[in-house]
Amino acid sequence: MSQVGSIPPHGGKLVNLVVDAVRAESLRRSAEGLVRVSLGEREQCDLELLAVGALSPLTGFMGAEDFHWVCEQMRLANGLLWPVPILCPVTRALAEQIDSGQPVALTDERDRLLAVMTVREKYAHDKLREAEKIFRTADPAHPGVAVTLAQGEVCLAGPVEVITPRHDPQFPEYRLTPAQTRAAFVERGWRTVVAFQTRNPIHRAHEYITKCALEICDGLLIHPLVGQTQKGDIPAEVRMKCYQVLLANYYNPNNTLLAVLPAAMRYAGPREAVLHAILRKNYGCTHFIVGRDHAGVGNYYGTYDAQRIFDELDPAALGIVPLKFEHTFWCRKAGAMASDKTTNSTPQERVFLSGTAVRQMLASGQRPPVEFTRPEVADILIEAMRTAE
Repeated sequence: MSQVGSIPPHGGKLVNLVVDAVRAESLRRSAEGLVRVSLGEREQCDLELLAVGALSPLTGFMGAEDFHWVCEQMRLANGLLWPVPILCPVTRALAEQIDSGQPVALTDERDRLLAVMTVREKYAHDKLREAEKIFRTADPAHPGVAVTLAQGEVCLAGPVEVITPRHDPQFPEYRLTPAQTRAAFVERGWRTVVAFQTRNPIHRAHEYITKCALEICDGLLIHPLVGQTQKGDIPAEVRMKCYQVLLANYYNPNNTLLAVLPAAMRYAGPREAVLHAILRKNYGCTHFIVGRDHAGVGNYYGTYDAQRIFDELDPAALGIVPLKFEHTFWCRKAGAMASDKTTNSTPQERVFLSGTAVRQMLASGQRPPVEFTRPEVADILIEAMRTAE
């Protein structure tokens, strides 16, 4: 896989775990007699990211030593910055059927073959330790903790050979690999590229900060997460319609690219913000937007904790420039988007709507103010709520 783009991948090499057609056929035949490991949604997302190199330099699910170092030091055992463990947990009963050195078949929830992993290691999955270190809480009400606690008691580790990263993937035309985004940046002549992570429709505040970032970079990668999210989040297919109509009407297509990130949301706040930055580094981006409450959920993290963690990191170890933005809003006094940095307006002069208020307006067929969201986006959300009833 060619390494194009102006920024090196994390660890220096862009990984590609997808085997060629001849090897794939051989693996399919051998997999018929292997122990089958059905991956959960988070692990399926992680496998796809491993396969295409988005989790470079990882070449498989982590072993015990890397798990320990990531939890305690936010680094791999070799010293490379890494914030979140990438694991393959299974039940104890299944683990007892697997010996070290044995290949196993990794499948999706419909028992369709995805990859073959050579198991080099089996170790206890310390779920409470993972929860407390990665999520800063062991509260089962936290959606990321809930997924972790529901996982198996034993982790399998070892290199994987991927036959297909995902069966029936959503948005295949937007599911660009890191090699493909890097090639697109080169083709467009972008030397600096800023990535925007989102799991929500883009409203006016998001539009403002992405365009501010674009003023200092050659290109903008709108990179919504379309993997596992929590119940209540807006479905990916609805969000994609919002992104498409917004980019078609309000962004310069010569400087903007839309692609999807097939990752699972962990809702790990600061640690996940660092992971999101490393992922975008592997996709070839030089800059990464870190906004208010990045990857947060509920009241588990401070509003700007995800920005402060970058202050603690060695910029050379991170290798991508974080762009930090405060909460932005429409300022009636200024007649423009603004933040506390740029206006002295009072709270009464600012357009602010809670999520509950927005949902109530949309459910009643009412567009939120144009200062909050573009009408085209509002109409898509209204229609989605109407058809979901």
